[in-house]
Amino acid sequence: MSIHRVSTWNHNHGLQQELRQAFGHLFQNEVSQGAAGQWAPRVDIHEDEQRFLILADIPGVDPATIEVSMDKGMLIIKGERPAASVEQGGKFTRVERAHGAFQRHFALPDTADAEGISANGKHGVLEISIPKKAQASPRRITIHTNH
Repeated sequence: MSIHRVSTWNHNHGLQQELRQAFGHLFQNEVSQGAAGQWAPRVDIHEDEQRFLILADIPGVDPATIEVSMDKGMLIIKGERPAASVEQGGKFTRVERAHGAFQRHFALPDTADAEGISANGKHGVLEISIPKKAQASPRRITIHTNH
């Protein structure tokens, strides 16, 4: 005895794309970004005494093609993951990995040093290090009088 799974979902790829766009927030592996993109990479944000660290999962994207910028206190990550292609005339029977343009924005606190931001990418993870500005130490201010 063998069991065969039949799915009309695979035959209606256009319908599948429309449903994912309409209900993207319900799928755990996709986040709807409207006009900004079809998906958003998942991130972890860590803070310690010296820096903020953003780790973004962006497998399948060449780190050299990712744009990281800083504008008016916002850190912006932009890029695009190309759609997978089928070689030798084959076809996909399932497509779960999101592709297309992505864009993420992060508001940085005043303590972030925009001039010292650095980014590295390896093994599908983009690591953005944002150093903190040196804290101004409190100082006593002398009050002058006219006596």
